[in-house]
Amino acid sequence: MTETVQMGLPLVQPAQAQKHVTVNEAFTRLDALAKLVIVSRTVVLPPVAATEGQVWAVPQGAVNDWEGQGGKLALFQNGGWSFVSPRPGWTAWIAAEHMQAVFDGAAWRSGAVALSPARAGSFFRVSEFDHPITAGSSSQTSPVVPAGTMLLAVTARVLAPITGTLTGWQLGNPGALNRFGSGLGLQTGSWARGLLSTPMSFYENTPLVLTATGGSFTGGEVRIALHLFEVGLPSP
Repeated sequence: MTETVQMGLPLVQPAQAQKHVTVNEAFTRLDALAKLVIVSRTVVLPPVAATEGQVWAVPQGAVNDWEGQGGKLALFQNGGWSFVSPRPGWTAWIAAEHMQAVFDGAAWRSGAVALSPARAGSFFRVSEFDHPITAGSSSQTSPVVPAGTMLLAVTARVLAPITGTLTGWQLGNPGALNRFGSGLGLQTGSWARGLLSTPMSFYENTPLVLTATGGSFTGGEVRIALHLFEVGLPSP
């Protein structure tokens, strides 16, 4: 046996010379994998400015030094790449997406709270975006509540003062313009916390709507977070 089963850490062999090389390699790999942070799982071109200890999840179709390594973890160690096959149940923080994911044996699944043997899953997600407010009596978001999700809440924070002739604003969706808050503040730091008493299921992509009260918008910016529950299908 030349390496450990779970993390592929190299083992010192009997009568091996320069044992410190093997031990240091094992420590370096352990340091990268024990509290696993994956920089990204979508990059196909190995970064030229990687930092020692960084880890990427290699997607299918990766090229150059990652060619043929799809599905593995790429660790940047000692100025080069080494590869580890993740095992089912490993968890990681996906830095580019600001969320935790679990490896189900075939893919990294973000937001999973439960997975079946056939990879059906229950997922909680937070989808966040910044919305520049357009002039007028209302302003509709381009990012939407995704079809096939259950919305639990919407929260928001004013990033840049909301300007215009209005005295306040509402946050909702078409048909329920104040569903997530009304009488909301205009100044930077003002917030909304629209916690639904009953979760709502959306079967088509649905935008949010900001509506001015007592006047109209001329500008401003709001950061909005959608707090979602989603179910995934079992694999064939």
